[in-house]
Amino acid sequence: MVSRMFRIETEVDRERRDLLRARLLETNTAASPVLRALRGTPREREVPLQVWALDDTGALAGGAVCHTWADWLHVTYLWVDTRHRGSGLGSRVLAEAERIAHEERACVAARLETWDFQAPDFYKKRGYEVVCVIPDYPPGVTEYTLIKRLG
Repeated sequence: MVSRMFRIETEVDRERRDLLRARLLETNTAASPVLRALRGTPREREVPLQVWALDDTGALAGGAVCHTWADWLHVTYLWVDTRHRGSGLGSRVLAEAERIAHEERACVAARLETWDFQAPDFYKKRGYEVVCVIPDYPPGVTEYTLIKRLG
């Protein structure tokens, strides 16, 4: 066995980050026929999808920041102003993101993460299923990953 010396560094380096990402993409593409089939297709790209709810004064009342990739909708953020919670606005925003993802981008499913003090029950009522539970992430909080089949 050959023993090698390595220098370990910890600074933030955008160029190395991009190089590492490119090399990981190459490695994953070589290892996975599914990812290989995605390469060079429109489904390969992460495409932003954002839905905004504005009140009658034009102020932000709620919204969702998402993206679509490989026939999936990923909901990154969903928020509704306290004054409008319980009005159905969150459901409307989420439903619009799901509609666009399914009807306009041919997405077959959606995924998201939420914490125990946020909205796991909100998502479950809208057809999402818990597929992963991570206790103590961060310490004292439980994170849930949920998915939903669209259509």
